[in-house]
Amino acid sequence: MGLARSTYYYKPKIDPKVKEQQDLDLRDRIEEIQAEFPGYGYRRVQQELKRRGETINTKRVRRVMKLYQLRPLMWGRQVQATAAQQQFRPYPNRIKFQRVTGLNQVWVADITYIRIRHSFVYLAAILDVYSRKVVGWALSDQIDRRLCLDALHMAIRDRSFQPDCIHHSDQGAQYRSLDYLDLLKTCRFKISMSAKAQPGENAFIESFFKTVKYEEVHLWDYQTYQDVLERIPYFIGEVYNQKRLHSAIGYIPPIEFEQLVHSKHAVQHDLFIR
Repeated sequence: MGLARSTYYYKPKIDPKVKEQQDLDLRDRIEEIQAEFPGYGYRRVQQELKRRGETINTKRVRRVMKLYQLRPLMWGRQVQATAAQQQFRPYPNRIKFQRVTGLNQVWVADITYIRIRHSFVYLAAILDVYSRKVVGWALSDQIDRRLCLDALHMAIRDRSFQPDCIHHSDQGAQYRSLDYLDLLKTCRFKISMSAKAQPGENAFIESFFKTVKYEEVHLWDYQTYQDVLERIPYFIGEVYNQKRLHSAIGYIPPIEFEQLVHSKHAVQHDLFIR
């Protein structure tokens, strides 16, 4: 036909806006996979997409993961510790094999991230293990000790907690900061921390974050920081705490459960943490 080979194989370029939206859609599907398999790199992600019926080039998967910083979790990586980190002695895990019989006996804390169009927003939360109620939370575009302190201040302000309440977290720098530890000690908390690289030792708050991701974040197309500021407080305050049924407390919402506890009409619900 008199056509050059390059002309025969030429494919028209995709409109940049269409390509960006396709990348965003793929990012969301990769994020869902990594939420279930956080250690998956681009090769395993590509194979998992294939198992789900999507044939996507490995190079494209790698490009999108690099573009949106969808890195797999790497446990046990050796990093050089600072002098302050070397001096830090982690607190023991006080909640393991702990029997919880009432409110404000064990609080668990952690941080998660929420992806927006070109960056991240960070959510720090504190959960009462007995009722599963979120008692403190904060949002920021910076993952620093102020984020966690804001969540703790909210919990202390709004909660009639008892001395010797156990505060459990991981060994993140935010929870090891002097400001945070001093506030816990001033309020007479018992400080508890998970062992390094053991996310299962903070499973209660991880379960809450999974709920946030699957029942809120993945259902809304967050584009900006303002979108997160408008939606997440509503989900925590109006949906999760007040309306969402929780199996561990008899299929009622956390606030309703706490009202029953205060009125002494709640079914006895002793919790043994393994």
